[in-house]
Amino acid sequence: MQRLDRLERVTDLLLVLLDTSQPLSLREIADRVPGYPDSHGARRQAFERDKRLLRDEGIPVLVEPIGGEDQLGYRVDPDAYYLPDLGLEAEEQAALNLAVAGVHLGQPIGHDALLKLGAGAESPLRSGTAPLVDLRSIDGLPALPILFDAIRTAAAVEFDYRGEPRHVDLAGLRFRSGHWYVVGHDRDRGDARTFRVDRIEGIPTLGGPSSAHLPDGFDAELHFSREPWQFGGGDEFEVDVLVDPAEAGRVVAELGPDSVVERRIGGAVVVRLTVTDQDALVLWVLDLLDHAEVLRPEATRHAVIDRLTALVGRSTPPSEEPRR
Repeated sequence: MQRLDRLERVTDLLLVLLDTSQPLSLREIADRVPGYPDSHGARRQAFERDKRLLRDEGIPVLVEPIGGEDQLGYRVDPDAYYLPDLGLEAEEQAALNLAVAGVHLGQPIGHDALLKLGAGAESPLRSGTAPLVDLRSIDGLPALPILFDAIRTAAAVEFDYRGEPRHVDLAGLRFRSGHWYVVGHDRDRGDARTFRVDRIEGIPTLGGPSSAHLPDGFDAELHFSREPWQFGGGDEFEVDVLVDPAEAGRVVAELGPDSVVERRIGGAVVVRLTVTDQDALVLWVLDLLDHAEVLRPEATRHAVIDRLTALVGRSTPPSEEPRR
């Protein structure tokens, strides 16, 4: 498995510990956070170093007793980590932007603080000119701070996704299995949809404050509990996916042991998924690279092959004219 940068691993660890309501054992953490060694001793040492780094930064990593052989579990209490809403006025947020723009510490600490305080991406004091502070490229996800701002101000948002314009009333953001997702009501399709933030094309456009209008009873948590391939409006069908030993543990931890319909010699598993959105399922399979193969149905198997063929054709440079 490709070795991940430690900063990326620690960031993923923090997000996983924040996103759980129950303490996680070290084995559960290693299943959800990429980059930890396979051997127990090396994994424990790496985790202890990461935990110490988080605590040195003032992040309250809790250690709590759990059942089973692991005995100890870990989590971060969101109430102790996040700042409460300070109710800042637009002028106060602008002052924060100015302060961050005037003091450069060589690290994005000020940017992180602005997000926690609910400040927007631009200062209204600089209307019509280039922004003093650009928060649009945090962790390589230029859309992420804009989406946070949309949720904070209850603003509708427009962006391109899979080559199509989408108009969405956002309901929430979550970090899950190494990726950020946003859920909301898709006006173009008249239904709830989830979007992976790193696949949003370009910078989203915000509507005015309170321009988002979610349907009555829209439950973001309920939608986040479903998988992306279960958001389609079509009929349900089952898909069997073979996952090799390199990714089997992580996939089973993500989907749950009930998804496994066959365990093969060597550690590979076959998982069965209930699907209503074939495109989303194809993207999930492609994310696993050469570690996954759709076994059935044939239509979905061919959909994966067609997508791979299109990607290969798009990445292959045109042949050069022969030299004379």
